Amino acid sequence: MCGIAGYADLGLTRGADPGILARMAQTMTHRGPDSDGFFLADHVGLAVRRLSIVDLRTGDQPIGNDDGTVVVCCNGEIFNHEELREELRAAGHRFHTASDVEVLVHLYEDLGTGLVHRLNGQFSFAIYDRRRRRLVLARDHVGITPLHYAVAGGTLIFGSEVKALLAHPAVPREVDLTGLDQVLVLPGLVSPRTMFRGISSLPPGHLLVLEDGRISTERYWDLDYPLAADGAAPGQDPADHLAALERALLRSVELRMRADVPLAYYLSGGLDSSLIAAMASKLAHGGPVRTFSVVFPDSRMSEQPYQRLMAGSLAAEHTEVPVTPGDLRAQLADAIWHCECPLKESYNVASMRLSRAVRQRGTKVVLTGEGADELFAGYVGYKFDKMRAAKSERPPRPDRPQRAGRPPRPPRPPRPPRPPRPPSEEERLRARLWGNPRLSYGRDLAGLTRIRGALYSPELAAEQGSFSCLEQPLVDIAQMTGRHILHQRSYLDFKLRLADHLLGDHGDRVALANSVETRYPYLDLGVIDCARAIPPDLTLHDFEEKHMVKQLAGTYLPMEIVQREKFAFHANASPELVRSAGAWVDHYLNPSRIRREGYFNPEFVGELRRKYATQDFDLDLLVEDDLLMVVITHGMFLEAFDMPSLS
Repeated sequence: MCGIAGYADLGLTRGADPGILARMAQTMTHRGPDSDGFFLADHVGLAVRRLSIVDLRTGDQPIGNDDGTVVVCCNGEIFNHEELREELRAAGHRFHTASDVEVLVHLYEDLGTGLVHRLNGQFSFAIYDRRRRRLVLARDHVGITPLHYAVAGGTLIFGSEVKALLAHPAVPREVDLTGLDQVLVLPGLVSPRTMFRGISSLPPGHLLVLEDGRISTERYWDLDYPLAADGAAPGQDPADHLAALERALLRSVELRMRADVPLAYYLSGGLDSSLIAAMASKLAHGGPVRTFSVVFPDSRMSEQPYQRLMAGSLAAEHTEVPVTPGDLRAQLADAIWHCECPLKESYNVASMRLSRAVRQRGTKVVLTGEGADELFAGYVGYKFDKMRAAKSERPPRPDRPQRAGRPPRPPRPPRPPRPPRPPSEEERLRARLWGNPRLSYGRDLAGLTRIRGALYSPELAAEQGSFSCLEQPLVDIAQMTGRHILHQRSYLDFKLRLADHLLGDHGDRVALANSVETRYPYLDLGVIDCARAIPPDLTLHDFEEKHMVKQLAGTYLPMEIVQREKFAFHANASPELVRSAGAWVDHYLNPSRIRREGYFNPEFVGELRRKYATQDFDLDLLVEDDLLMVVITHGMFLEAFDMPSLS
């Protein structure tokens, strides 16, 4: 992974300022400490900070074609670059590096923007076509790599991180209230929103093209489940699906082991990361693998026994990274600076400490297990959906038999039909947002509307309808219509939980904070196609989450790992911080500060603080939101980026 940035004059007349480009690149040195590179021509300037992983000697960027008419800067990896390189050479293209990024130049020469349909990877890139004076930006199918952009002062400005855009003098600093509302209501931000008004995140699977001074965006890929009416493919039995999944996942791991630097593997102690590490060990022909795990002193949060069991079964070179409540307090503000948004949880700090340990031991690349829960029904909500569906499909009770010797009962007059129950406020919200009033995705959305009304300052509460994220489209409902309810929930998890939260603030940002690239084998396009083809009743067989993954894992992992209950990872919540860090908490929850900033109601924040400070109070983060954590980290966010108050 790297960091890219740049800008282009919409009027096609002004050239880029090298000093501005250098400042934009400098903000992302952590993403690419190994080298930098710049391109300036016509009305366009491009910059890149490189984390060298493939072709350490000749792979510096920007990279151009033979006559310099096509130039590319890329953040990420093209995992199928070797296969593409052979095709392109056979078609007459000449390569001057061994870099995976160079295939983008030659694919663009042949296919234009259609090159994205040939890529298997995690990437965001900028391609400048000098002949057409066209700038093309792209983000990978799933959204592993970020790319942000803004239009300000007649200029299109972009970068891998928002802080690169803020280094451009035309970009203002103002909180996007809908972005803040998304953090409170959803798992995290959802593209195209960011926490900065006027700055957008290019959504996963999208292209942005600047040509002739006009900007257009296009979706080139989306998670597309089959219609429920189509049923399972004929002739496919569970063994066929299992074999296909094993082939696809092994191939995915193999592709993601391509690197010219050492690799490592995260072990959470759960099924998903353990299976990836075990497959990598098999592909390495039993060679030792390097693994890393977070360890908490609180046994309720620690998965250490399972981590050690798995590391031992692999004979791995294993590193445990202890994280204490004091570590969380000390480094939470640093995490906010890298994540560029407030957070509901402190686990991002644990992830950041994990990547720091990886880097300190000389490793740049880690494979991890995100994506399996979203594709293979790994969350408890999938079970609840199936339970509700089974209850609604129960057959009616049969008539009681007539006892012998009794005269037959006269038939009862038919009851008048009951008027249909009007939908509740919650059902109306679900129908509008998800297209299905029975799909209970999210935690009491109607109740959250009332809670936010109390949490926001009186001035913001009065305007809540104008910026509420629940009043605006969040997903493409057409991609859910007619699909099985399991696939509907999977699509929502993919869009609202995975892309910008688990892969973004929870993945890319805290890994690249320490110049470490994370790779996700479950999110390979071949694995996704396998997940799409598996019938829902097999994905969640007998209410067992990730049934197919467990069936596969049974041949690779200790059964204690395969059969253990799902463990939701989390770190210390704000009640622990409130009780143990008085002065630290006072700094962010001081009523005068809250009032001066103008975003939250100091009286309600004070009530939350008193409630959370009670010795026996605790939050069940599976069903409750940590509102006070959002308030604390929002204060850190305002400080980190010198954001204006509302008052």
